[in-house]
Amino acid sequence: MTERLLRSPLALAGAMLVSALLGAGAFALLLSWMPGLAGPAIRSYLLEHPEVLPEAMDRLQARETARYEKAQQGAQKGISQYLAQLQKPYAGAWAGNPQGDVTVVAFMDYACGYCRASLPGIDELLAKDPGVRIVYREFPVLGPESVVAARLALAAAEQGKFRAFHDALYAAGAPNAENIAAAAAKAGLDKGLATNASQSKAIEQEIAANHKLGEQLAMTGTPSWVVGGKLLYGARDYAGLAAAVAEARAGK
Repeated sequence: MTERLLRSPLALAGAMLVSALLGAGAFALLLSWMPGLAGPAIRSYLLEHPEVLPEAMDRLQARETARYEKAQQGAQKGISQYLAQLQKPYAGAWAGNPQGDVTVVAFMDYACGYCRASLPGIDELLAKDPGVRIVYREFPVLGPESVVAARLALAAAEQGKFRAFHDALYAAGAPNAENIAAAAAKAGLDKGLATNASQSKAIEQEIAANHKLGEQLAMTGTPSWVVGGKLLYGARDYAGLAAAVAEARAGK
């Protein structure tokens, strides 16, 4: 194995790149497998052949991109089996026309700046299109404070105050304890009920179900969207959302 790597600059560079990405522990393990690859020898080789690193990085990026695109294509083909679940909101975690002809499902995290940047587009869509319904799916992926915020948002939904809490927390900034408490107060939540509800099995299961849906739909971050039966990824302004809604209507 060592000899093959030393004869193949690309393979050597690939191994080095993977080790760099995984950290010092992986690099030590790599060296334990291939004791002939001493640090000075690697350094010397790479100094003499630096051109192999960009090539290896390009190949790795191309491979990962292809794998991600394949996963997205598979998710898009299979979305119909999840559509009913996706479009059913948790309690009051929705906005717009309850009988709307197009449903926009938004997977969001309160610590996500791109989610915050998408809010004006959602508000404009709701103001201009009376046939749209927004279903919010709590998708906390950016740390424990995101989870706390998501749980309380669903508790707010049970009190019919989801949008009030949702808007107040995004306006407040990062989902830290102070901002979450301030948003809850501004939304007029019953603090005791909300605290108890946020720890309920129902809310725990809802967040777990959303994470499962995200996995099945190849979501790697927030915001992610399902409009009609189409998956979208990343921040969207009004024009982007309106175009997706128009496409969904045209496909009915």
